Amino acid sequence: MATALHNLSDYDSSKVPDASNMCFGIVVAEWNPEITGALLNGAVSTLERHGCLPENIHVKTVPGSFELIYGAHQMTLNDGYDAIIILGSVIRGETPHFDYICQGVTQGIAHLNATSAIPVIYGLLTTDDLQQAKDRCGGRLGNKGDECAIDAIKMAKF
Repeated sequence: MATALHNLSDYDSSKVPDASNMCFGIVVAEWNPEITGALLNGAVSTLERHGCLPENIHVKTVPGSFELIYGAHQMTLNDGYDAIIILGSVIRGETPHFDYICQGVTQGIAHLNATSAIPVIYGLLTTDDLQQAKDRCGGRLGNKGDECAIDAIKMAKF
C-alpha cells in the first residue's frame, strides 16, 4: 500500500506480540542523520513500548546506506538476536548514484533474508526529496522506524 494512503505509525497494537523476551539489533546509517536519527528514535521507542528491555536493543552505526548490508550481515552471525532492523535514507540527487545504492541495498537485504535464520527488516527510505523523507520519519505520514519495529517483533515470532 502506498504510504500516502497509510500512516506508517498506525497499527493495531492488539496484534503485536509481547517483546519482553526479545533482543533486537538495529543498524543505522550515519548519512542523513536528521532522518536516520528520527527513524532510530521511532524504532527504539516502539520496541520498548511493546516490552523490549532497553538493554536488549543493540544499535550499531555504519557510514552510509550501502554499508547497512555488511552491518546487518554481521549481526545475523550473532545468535542472540531475534530480528535485525536496518535504517537508512537515500534521497534522489542529480546522478544515478541513488538508483545503484537503492538497488544494491534492496538486493543485499533480500539475500540476507533468504539465507539467514534471523529476519532482517528493511527500513531504507528512498525518497525524491528531503521533505518526503521528513514526512516518513515522524512527519505527516508517520515514522518508518515505528513500522519496522512492529515488523521486527512480528517476524521474530513467525
